[in-house]
Amino acid sequence: MSATNVVILIAICIYLLGMVIIGAVFSKKNKNTDDFYLGGRKLGPIVTAMSAEASDMSSWLLMGLPAVALMTGIPEAFWTALGLAVGTYLNWLFVAKRIRVYSSKVNAVTLPDFFSKRFGDDKHIITFIAALFIVVFFIPYTASGFAACGKLFSSLFDVPYVEAMVISAIVIVVYCTLGGFLAASTTDFIQSIIMTIALLVVVGVGEGVIHGFGNVFDNVRNFDGYLDVFRGYDVAGKATMSYGALPVASTLAWGLGYFGMPHILLRFMAIEDKKKLKVSRRVASVWVVISMGVAVLIGIVGYSLMKGGIVPTYENASAAETIIVDVAKWIASHGYIPAFVGGVILAGILASTMSTADSQLLAAASSVSQNLVQETFKVKLSEKKGMWLARICVFVISVIAVFLALDPSSSVFRIVSFAWAGFGAVFGPMVLFGLFWKRTTKWGAIAGMLSGGATIFIWKFVVREVFADTILNIYELLPAFIIASIFIVVVSLVTKAPDEKVTKVFDEVKAECKG
Repeated sequence: MSATNVVILIAICIYLLGMVIIGAVFSKKNKNTDDFYLGGRKLGPIVTAMSAEASDMSSWLLMGLPAVALMTGIPEAFWTALGLAVGTYLNWLFVAKRIRVYSSKVNAVTLPDFFSKRFGDDKHIITFIAALFIVVFFIPYTASGFAACGKLFSSLFDVPYVEAMVISAIVIVVYCTLGGFLAASTTDFIQSIIMTIALLVVVGVGEGVIHGFGNVFDNVRNFDGYLDVFRGYDVAGKATMSYGALPVASTLAWGLGYFGMPHILLRFMAIEDKKKLKVSRRVASVWVVISMGVAVLIGIVGYSLMKGGIVPTYENASAAETIIVDVAKWIASHGYIPAFVGGVILAGILASTMSTADSQLLAAASSVSQNLVQETFKVKLSEKKGMWLARICVFVISVIAVFLALDPSSSVFRIVSFAWAGFGAVFGPMVLFGLFWKRTTKWGAIAGMLSGGATIFIWKFVVREVFADTILNIYELLPAFIIASIFIVVVSLVTKAPDEKVTKVFDEVKAECKG
């Protein structure tokens, strides 16, 4: 191993050790499962904002998005980023305050628990279904994070992918099981800062190596459609692509996913002072716009670096997901930046993965231990046993995710896009209707979850396969979100209206949010 790689490895090890120490420190603050899962609702506005966005963006931001921009040009990356930016702002504007007030009023510490209490579901049918969907979609989502870690270390140190992936997973599991929600949120805040440094340094130095953005854009102008938001160019297939109104709308629909993301909604529920959510909204919205814009630029810069032989020639978007790793390694080894700074940049890539994986693990574990075992199946546990069950669930779910991540050729972007669609369609409409339409019933909510989840699988694996060359080959989140919304409205209107106890709480929350 070269001296540069040794220094880089030291920087990454210091970072990993820091994350474990944070987990150990916060383990002392977890007095009960409420603390473990929601941090006692003690998050400050800045930590709330940055931990929410760091846990949201994940390795998709530093690996998936640049790869898409590199291999297919602007369209998919641009419309996806735009949809996410708008979705981020609207989620903070409309959902954050109301779900914070509502969840506190009904004393809910997990998302399935909130749904059941919101709709007066004493039999916990909603809890059971919601918890199952969380586990189903979060396990592959977590696996994508483990896969990204494996790709990082394998590409950087030329070590076997599987061993690298497993070691990364172990670190994430250790600080997650120790510190719970507070540890995850605090590390997410730190990781968001490191991610920002990584993005800015890589795009800045990469552009400098090519001698300016003028040369960067000159290199891709030869591809008809590469810089056209309504066309696009497949570098690997050497073919021009067209983006009409429906593909644009379906790509923008990424923004709809925000309304149903459990790990983001939990941050809203955990903020200490709801009056400071405006600060959180501004910080989060600005960071998302800047970070995604820079990530797309890294992809465009990456093409020039690939053309110049500085990074490898990538065969497809999945292979190109190591672009930021390859660039950081090259500029560090050629003296453009100190090797330790290169290690910090690569730790930022690792941070982007860990910040999401830890949140996903906690949300999935809470669904099993709290919502399924204790609430649905009525297993009575002491606070101490409940904490141990939560930690065991984190470990078991991690093991399953590791097995799913064993294939090094899996695409982080594609796995994340499917899980994102799943949560957006299953929970997004239910969150919006539950918070803003008093007439929504328990059966309407159940119908929305089931129809949204079923449509995701049917559209992804049947409709898009059978009608691959037609207008129906669109991102599954858009049709699933629409169908789930229709089911919620129709079923709610034909079933008995919510009882007075449920509507009274709705009115109280509405009044408090206006105040």
